[in-house]
Amino acid sequence: MTNRLTYFFFILSTCLYSQNDSISNYNRFITAELLLGKTLEPNPGHPETKLHKGISLLFGNTNTDNKDEWVYRLKYPETGINFILTDFGNPEYLGYSFSVIPFIEYDLFKRFLKNLSMQVGMGASYFTYKYKDLPYAYNDYPENNSRAISTKATWAFKTLINYTIITNKNANWTMGLGILHQSNGHTRMPNNGNNSILLSVSRQAFYKENKQFVTDKDFIQKEFTKSSHYFFDLRMGLGVNVISEPINERKPVYTIAPSFGKIINKTFKIGIGFYYRFYQNYYDYIINEGELVLEDNPHFIEKPFLYSTNFSAFITSELLLGHIGTEVTIGYNIYKPFYETDWRLNKGFYWNFEYPDGSSEQKYVYGKKEKYDKLKKVISLRFGLRYYLFTNEKSPKNNFYIAANINTNLGQADFTELNLGYVHNFGFKQK
Repeated sequence: MTNRLTYFFFILSTCLYSQNDSISNYNRFITAELLLGKTLEPNPGHPETKLHKGISLLFGNTNTDNKDEWVYRLKYPETGINFILTDFGNPEYLGYSFSVIPFIEYDLFKRFLKNLSMQVGMGASYFTYKYKDLPYAYNDYPENNSRAISTKATWAFKTLINYTIITNKNANWTMGLGILHQSNGHTRMPNNGNNSILLSVSRQAFYKENKQFVTDKDFIQKEFTKSSHYFFDLRMGLGVNVISEPINERKPVYTIAPSFGKIINKTFKIGIGFYYRFYQNYYDYIINEGELVLEDNPHFIEKPFLYSTNFSAFITSELLLGHIGTEVTIGYNIYKPFYETDWRLNKGFYWNFEYPDGSSEQKYVYGKKEKYDKLKKVISLRFGLRYYLFTNEKSPKNNFYIAANINTNLGQADFTELNLGYVHNFGFKQK
């Protein structure tokens, strides 16, 4: 549930912002932050944990010296990079993590409640300890073996609602409440993920005074002409995922996706598109005549390539922050015939079967066919960051980008992906 809340706040952060009517004439800051909370148990047999403790440093920019249009349109958000060292409350069996998370922070409901803001970030974590692949069954978990993290490197999502309690010319004191989610994007199983509920206390210290700053009023009154133009986007993706815990081999997912839409004020991008995907894991499971294929869909064997594909229509949105783009996409799967098999494989677990003669046998028990999640079959979500070769501030006619994304089935990780893309901008209009 917690990771779905993380994704929800990530989507919300691309939509919510409010007027910042008091802009500091200092344009750089360092924030020291203490994070305290609780890491939720992802599985039976999870190591006991004490207080979750984190030390965080944020290096950022108030953007009061940034004359790009996106800064004006988003009402001067703070941006920067966050470094976090985390102790999950049991170093011996959970180790530590070190996270690097680019972030953006908006004012929330400024007209009604001052000093409230939302900070959201998406990046990566490195773990000193990971799940040990031990032979055991679902009904006989060994103690102190977390199924949360099974790779050294993972995705990291951090979301905080912050409230500034003390403010002065050179520093702010802030309290916050939020979540930290870490998981590997379905690149290895188990992938239950770490979900931590956190309380933060931080001190934000400003430096590097903006010498050209005159007054808040003069600065805020700078305006841009409203504009819009159309875009055509074509991206090709190479992803990686695993199909189940017994078949824990990373294999590629290939994607091609054209889209078309509109960019407003060089900042807000929205469009519609279509993607085609091919899952190598699906194909191999079919041609190897996997047990569930023979049991449920033996006709898959006749056309393995067709039944390993996925067609989807989608709506995409993106915030363009100069060279950087933050992307959120919601898709509807028109055709994904292998999903039910995928779901049963993923929902399976090991079980020790004991017989009257005293012997026992360990088997992998698949999820029940009749209980598969119909909504996850049709709704896909996609989150990621893009880096553009040319800044979107100049609206280049042709642009190129590289992107990292996590793709999910309604919040449940599907695969991690690297993309290369091309954008053609046309039909420029100004008001």
